[in-house]
Amino acid sequence: MKKPTTPFSVTGYYGPSYFCDRENETKNILENIRGGSSTILTAQRRIGKTSLIMHILAKLPKGTRGIYLDILPTENMNGFLNELASSVIKNIPDRKGFGKKIWDFIRSLRPTLTFDMLTGAPQVSFALKDQEVNRQIEAILQFLESQDEKIIIAIDEFQQILKYPEENSDAWFRSIIQKMKNVVFIFCGSQQHLMNELFTLPSRPFYNSARMLKIDKIDHKKYNSFILKKFSEIKMLVTENIVDQMLNWADDHTFYVQLICNRVFIRGNKVVNEDDWKEEADRLLQEQEPVFLNYRGMITSAQWNMLKASALENELYEPTGHEFISKHSLGNPATVLRTLQALLRMELIYFDYNREGRKYYKINDLLFRRWVETRDL
Repeated sequence: MKKPTTPFSVTGYYGPSYFCDRENETKNILENIRGGSSTILTAQRRIGKTSLIMHILAKLPKGTRGIYLDILPTENMNGFLNELASSVIKNIPDRKGFGKKIWDFIRSLRPTLTFDMLTGAPQVSFALKDQEVNRQIEAILQFLESQDEKIIIAIDEFQQILKYPEENSDAWFRSIIQKMKNVVFIFCGSQQHLMNELFTLPSRPFYNSARMLKIDKIDHKKYNSFILKKFSEIKMLVTENIVDQMLNWADDHTFYVQLICNRVFIRGNKVVNEDDWKEEADRLLQEQEPVFLNYRGMITSAQWNMLKASALENELYEPTGHEFISKHSLGNPATVLRTLQALLRMELIYFDYNREGRKYYKINDLLFRRWVETRDL
C-alpha cells in the first residue's frame, strides 16, 4: 500500500499503521460478515466512516473479496449501475482467475469503457432504459452471488437511493438482495435520519434486514496516544498537553483532528509548541472565511442568525426554548422552527441523539463554529 506524504492524512486509507483505534467496530463488522449478516453503518460526516470501511475490507480473510462504491454522486438507477460496474472492476483489478471472469462478464454487458485520465482507473457507463437498467444491476449481483469466493459490497451514502426518481427503488433492490447468501452488504450513510427511515421503519422494505452499528468519535486518550506516537516516529517533539489542546479544538472529530495535525506536521518544526497549532488553526479559519461569508449571502438573515446561534451553542437541545431564543434575539418559536427546518434541508445543521436519548441539533462544519466563536459578527 502506498505510503502517505504525512502521517496525518485527511483523504484516503493508508493501512493499519495510520489508522487509529476502531477495534470494537472492526471486530463487530467482521463478525457480522463471518456470520453472513449485513451491517448498517451510520455516522455523522467526516468522523472516519469511509476509512473504517476500507480498514475492514483490508482485513477480509482469504477467499473473501471486498467491493466499495460511493453512490452519493448518483442521481438515478442508471447512475447506480454505472458506479456498481465501475467499482466491481476497480476493486477486483487482476486480469486472471476471478478478476478475468469479472472483466469478461462486465464487457459482455456491452458498456462504454473508459479510463480516468488522472488515476487510470476504469470507468463503466451504460445508457439504458429503466427496465434494462434493473436487469443489468441484477445480472451483476447474480454473477457475484454465483462465485466461489465470498463477496462483501460496501455501499457508501446508501440513503441516496431515497432520492432516485424511480419509484420504489429501495423495494426493488431489497427484493434482489434478500435471496443472496454469498454476497454480504455494508450499508453506510452520514444522513442518519434517512438511514433510520430506511432500516428502522416497519413500513420500509429494508426494515430489520441488517445489524445496526453507529460509530462515534474516537476515544480522546487513545487518539492522544496515537498522535504522540506518530509525531515521535517522525522525530517531532510534542507534549501530551499540546495534543490535548489540538484534540479539544477539533472536538475529537476525526477529520478536523487529522487536519490540524497535518498542518502542524507540514510546518516542520522539530519541537511543536502552543503557538504552532494555534497559528495553523487561525490560518484554517482565514482560508475558510470567504466560504462562510458566502453562506450569509446565500441564506436569509433569519437563517444566518440561527446558524450562528447554533454554532455558539454547540449542542442545541431546545431550539424553541425561551432562553435560547431570547439569548440570541431570534424572534418567536414558530419562526425559529421554520428556520431550523430550512437549515436541516440545506444540511448546514444536522440532528442526533445523546446517550440518554435526547435530541440535539449541531452545526455540520466545526470550522464554521470555531470561526463564529472568534469573530465579532
